[in-house]
Amino acid sequence: MDPNYLDFEQPIVELINKIESLSSIGNSTDNLDLHQEVDILQEKANQLTSKIFETLTPWQVSQLSRHPQRPYTLDYVEHIFTDVQFLHGDRQFADDKAIVGGLAKLSGRSIVFIGQQKGRDVKEKVARNFGMPRPEGYRKACRLMKLAERFNLPIVTFIDTPGAYPGIDAEERGQSEAIANNLRVMSQLNVPIVSVIIGEGGSGGALAIGVADKLLMLQYSTFSVISPEGCAAILWKDAKHASDAASALGITADKLLDLGIIDQIVAEPLGSAHRDKAAIYSEVATHLETSLNAMCANEKTTLLEQRYQKILSYGQHVRD
Repeated sequence: MDPNYLDFEQPIVELINKIESLSSIGNSTDNLDLHQEVDILQEKANQLTSKIFETLTPWQVSQLSRHPQRPYTLDYVEHIFTDVQFLHGDRQFADDKAIVGGLAKLSGRSIVFIGQQKGRDVKEKVARNFGMPRPEGYRKACRLMKLAERFNLPIVTFIDTPGAYPGIDAEERGQSEAIANNLRVMSQLNVPIVSVIIGEGGSGGALAIGVADKLLMLQYSTFSVISPEGCAAILWKDAKHASDAASALGITADKLLDLGIIDQIVAEPLGSAHRDKAAIYSEVATHLETSLNAMCANEKTTLLEQRYQKILSYGQHVRD
């Protein structure tokens, strides 16, 4: 089994291996042209990938949202923004590396960016607490949001976390209060806010930087009050029912768009974002620019009223 591909992607692996083998032979042999054979196999691989991805289950989408090769916040920061200046610390306790943020420019426009960051290798995963922020991370985010308001800068947030860290030390330092305070502050900020769910959008840990005027969601990301495993452990007393929980929770982008929770889906390349990172960086940048152009043209009073009405609309039920 190829670890770069998930279980449901394994049928594609054989074709990919053949393509790589033929390409290697063709490159090493001057008199042998295998481009046509490679193109035929590549077309078959694309068709098979399209067929598989057309019928993904919510649990399979959840697996994609956690793929270890999927772009993280710092990848988007590096490839979308310019003039990046990172800011650190909450001025109260520590600098939580699970939350990154600072100043940058997007196509010449100055912005403040904030995002959760997971790690790639074991050392970085531990340093960044697997993308699960502690209270000081959310207080750092809040400090940056207030900085953005002070200098009239729009805010861009990248959401990618299993959830806020539930450890005893986090609870002792006021985890729930820090999240609740961010919800209050973001609802009242008089600058435009665009949030992008780029991987996992888990529980209050995601909401703490996700109260936005425009909430975008990558096609194969997830957004939920609890992880499928956590839900299964509560309802079925067995995490093996994660697949059933994922279907019941409604965590996928298309479902959440229908419910009015998110505003727009950002299409991912064939095979998900990690298969063509340049394409997803360009797509996200375009959506951010379009959203900010529209919102920055609004009056502050209009912006706040629209955000207020948007928040009130969540959970509305229309009787037949």
